[in-house]
Amino acid sequence: QYSMLIASQLEPTYARTVYPCFDEPAMKATFNIRIVHDPSYVALSNMPAIDVSEMKDENGSLWTVTTFNTSLRMSTYLTAFVICDFDYVTRTERGNEIRIWARKEAVKNGYADYALNITGPIFSFLEDLLNVSYPLPKTDLVALPDFGAGAMENWGLMTFQESLLMYLPSDKFTGRKAMVAIIVSHELGHQACEMLRHLFFLFKWFGNLVTMNWWNDLWLNEGLASYFEYLGATFVEPKLSLDKIFYDHVVQPVLREDNEIGVRSLSESEDKIKGSSSLMSLFDSITYNKGASITWMLSGFLTEKLFIRALTSYLKEFSFSNANQDDLWTHIQMVVDAQDEVQLPASVKQIMDSWTCQNGFPVLTLNLTTGTISQEHFLNKKNENSTDSYNNTWIIPISWMRNGSSQPLIWLDKSSRVFPEMQVSESEYDWILLNVNLSGYYRVNYDQLNLKRLACLLENDPKAVPSVSRFQLIDDVFALTQFGYIQIETALELTKYLAREDELFIWNVVLLNLVPENLESTLKNYEVYPLLKKYLLKRMLPIYHYYAGFIRQNVDALEDDYFAQVYLEKLFATACWLGLQDCLDLSSELYAKWMDNSEYKIPFLIRRTVCCYGVAVGSDKEWNFAWEMYNHTNSTTEDKDVLLSAMSCARESWLLYR
Repeated sequence: QYSMLIASQLEPTYARTVYPCFDEPAMKATFNIRIVHDPSYVALSNMPAIDVSEMKDENGSLWTVTTFNTSLRMSTYLTAFVICDFDYVTRTERGNEIRIWARKEAVKNGYADYALNITGPIFSFLEDLLNVSYPLPKTDLVALPDFGAGAMENWGLMTFQESLLMYLPSDKFTGRKAMVAIIVSHELGHQACEMLRHLFFLFKWFGNLVTMNWWNDLWLNEGLASYFEYLGATFVEPKLSLDKIFYDHVVQPVLREDNEIGVRSLSESEDKIKGSSSLMSLFDSITYNKGASITWMLSGFLTEKLFIRALTSYLKEFSFSNANQDDLWTHIQMVVDAQDEVQLPASVKQIMDSWTCQNGFPVLTLNLTTGTISQEHFLNKKNENSTDSYNNTWIIPISWMRNGSSQPLIWLDKSSRVFPEMQVSESEYDWILLNVNLSGYYRVNYDQLNLKRLACLLENDPKAVPSVSRFQLIDDVFALTQFGYIQIETALELTKYLAREDELFIWNVVLLNLVPENLESTLKNYEVYPLLKKYLLKRMLPIYHYYAGFIRQNVDALEDDYFAQVYLEKLFATACWLGLQDCLDLSSELYAKWMDNSEYKIPFLIRRTVCCYGVAVGSDKEWNFAWEMYNHTNSTTEDKDVLLSAMSCARESWLLYR
């Protein structure tokens, strides 16, 4: 008995394949939708159903006709429909009926409950924050078993890839709970502002109240939604350390990408974005991640209070209509002009255009003897085609601290400038840190003097530098090395302190930069392996033993450690790969436990590593057990994948041959 499922995804240009229309975001209308469907299914659309009746076709077969209420004024790409035989769970929040729809057995097992519990509070949080009220009487969130877009904020009928909306109670250790929180808030964000996208998702333009005039301003929709995602998610799950997750998942990955030749700028001119194929290319990390990073920077130098105040007035003026980025800058400018605490060096439009209309981003070079800061486009100096022919300059907000105390924000609005307050004394304890907590979208290249002082400081007292700044210092020096600005020795100076580093997300960025991507082959890495083994292992011991203690005694205590859920596996895999005896022993121990009792579950966080080294250190007995479990009928594809890769970890050629 197969069941059928139909779900629409009309963004950006597919509404025209469903009904005749002027399929552009600025052309808004109200929609009356009626669906004729098989009686054993239910039909959903943006609005509540107002009538369900029956009709016969010419063959005498019976059909159901579902008629929906007239929609609000909205863009064609937000219209939507789903025909399914799903079940739902429901609750009402401030008069808005929220239903989560999913496959019957998933609902029965309670997989939709977490999403139901957080959706209402996220809506209310957004309503209160932006001082708007949600204009629809109901919201349906539908979990689709297969959905390429991930999540879509259709107004009143949001669709999600099943894994992004379902939270399995047995999922304690997958970081999925955080993902669900983030995605739902992204999509709702759009709702609040059609109202206020992934749970981080519940926000798309302000999603739907104000739409962009044309797709070249898509980043406004998505970048703002991504920013609110993170605010909403922290509100729902206060234990998530938002700033760390934001820099780790959003800012750092896009800084790595946004310096290739030919990367576009955030806001392209309208004439560049014409055909639907060039449209699809806008749904990328520049739009989402760079958009969110720039928004975060903007909120930082304005202060969150002024930023939210400007957004509120912007939403009021443009509700149910269209806007472009200049409209937003105008509203921010009005708010800035009406107060005197925050002073800007130029107009909001001039500052923001330097970030949205130029591609790439700057690197600041600091000379502490003279107090000079200069900026240039961050490009790969090892690549001769990448000369800086544009001579771009940005208007850059610089947050900074000196010897541990925060200093007033300063601005660099030309190619270089002398800041007398940045000159340091002879004392090695006199140090400066720029772009504190990665609040600006750029990298920093310190002079040797300051780097030595920072390296020294980290060895004596790592906590004197905020954790996001430690993360960024390490990521910056390796990126500068890779692009030929500094020597690798200089970068390594900053890693000497690592035995005192207890933050997993910082270790992850170290391993990302120092350890080869695919660990399998020591042959490929024969030069670096013995050096890493000596240098890294002794520095990894403290954090390794800290987490190994939990794995041995009380793994459940890691449930709320988000970064352990995401990165612990990488740390353990590296320790075992570098031959740390305790790591190999731990893997054998846990694997043997599983062999003794196939009901035993190896801790999810390090399952892949344990299975691999359990087989590697073992003999044919361990290998045969993996093979046997692999052939078990009830193993999931994920189990099979883990076991398959474990069998390839065997060290005996005759086992590998099998």
